[in-house]
Amino acid sequence: MDPQPTPQNVKAEYWPQPTSGPIRVVIVPPRSSWLGTILKWSAAIVLVLLLIGLLNKKDTALTEKWHSLSTNATDKVAIISVEGTILGGESFAKKQIDQVREDEHVKAVVVRVDSPGGTVTGSDFLYHHLKELAREKQIPLVVSMGGIAASGGYYVSMAVGDVENTVYAEPTTWTGSIGVIIPHYDIVELLEKWNIKDDSIASNPLKMMGSPTRKFPEPIRAEEQKILQELVDSSFAGFKEIVLAGRPALRDNHSAQDVVFTGRIFTARQAQDNHLVDRLGFVEDAIDRAIELAGLDKSSVRVVKFEQAYGLVERMLFGPQGRQKPLELAALLEMAVPRAYYMCTWLPAAATLARR
Repeated sequence: MDPQPTPQNVKAEYWPQPTSGPIRVVIVPPRSSWLGTILKWSAAIVLVLLLIGLLNKKDTALTEKWHSLSTNATDKVAIISVEGTILGGESFAKKQIDQVREDEHVKAVVVRVDSPGGTVTGSDFLYHHLKELAREKQIPLVVSMGGIAASGGYYVSMAVGDVENTVYAEPTTWTGSIGVIIPHYDIVELLEKWNIKDDSIASNPLKMMGSPTRKFPEPIRAEEQKILQELVDSSFAGFKEIVLAGRPALRDNHSAQDVVFTGRIFTARQAQDNHLVDRLGFVEDAIDRAIELAGLDKSSVRVVKFEQAYGLVERMLFGPQGRQKPLELAALLEMAVPRAYYMCTWLPAAATLARR
């Protein structure tokens, strides 16, 4: 008897073929390659890390670091850093202010300013919250200026008020630049060479005030310049009020005012001669003055500073300093906004691309 054919020992033509009934098609997926397996596991690990990072990250909490003096004292002097371009909102500086406000052990604050300034609103925002911090906690503020404390950086420094010997500048500090600027760049002729025309539609020509791409007839251009100048003058008047409120020696010295309110920048020694700073010294000198004003014992004081807290994923992917802030579309759009600045620079809007 012939053996029964099987799939292993019979040619295809002898294999029984179905002649009726439904045909079933079975699709067997191909075996995953080693690369596909690695990618799948990598994606799963990344998702787990992201979940852990989200759970671990505290957006509002800052890491407190020991700076100097006692390592275990209860009473603290907190250093609040105001660095880089001041843009306002929930910045690192504002988070430091909030954390100090909630810490009952902070008895004095040193505001460490190393900034060329920023927007009018952002500078006033920090000034206001520093003043409120000192008022609510009834603690002294002392300013320590770093490499540059100009324009909006100087504005923020005035949060110390008119208390004697509370503004310290390092010997190499540049400060001053008391003034207001609305950056504006006219590129109309350049666009004309490229045969490009601004054909924007507006409810009124003045709605396009400050546009670098629109050429206005002379009556409208004159009105535009007048309005912008009034905005600058109003903000400048406010700046001068803040300075005179915090600089008693400058109030009745009109010859010094004629110098410092020109918008020029000063060395630390020149600033001291013109009553813009009280003492030349380093952050340690400012700390000593804060301790003195608070009536503390220097041997029983812990000086602390703050660092931004980062999640687990950010630390793993970008190191202990976390992820640097990327370039933002908003920063690019900022260049087209006719905004007023308390700032010492020729490119205020471009500075938003830098460290904040």
